Amino acid sequence: MFIFTDIKKRKEIKLASSKTTRKRDIEKAYPKKDFIAKLRRLADALERDQPFRLQIAGQRIAVPKQAIINIEHERGAQEEEIEFQIKWQIVPPAKKRK
Repeated sequence: MFIFTDIKKRKEIKLASSKTTRKRDIEKAYPKKDFIAKLRRLADALERDQPFRLQIAGQRIAVPKQAIINIEHERGAQEEEIEFQIKWQIVPPAKKRK
């Protein structure tokens, strides 16, 4: 089981490890050095038109090279936020033929 803090909601969340795909919404804070390293690896993969793999809060994620990348900006009364988003369609695994 993984335990992490959801920064937006300011609470601890428990996530049971599982091999099944299920909904997940995590915001994980990293030291600046680690964040820069992840961004650098992402930029390198994008330049080479290759898929990208990373680990967030204990779960490994494979980002396909056809993923859509955008930047989102939000402004509220008390804070501003910039999000670098990477989105792609989930393709279900092929069923085995009998």
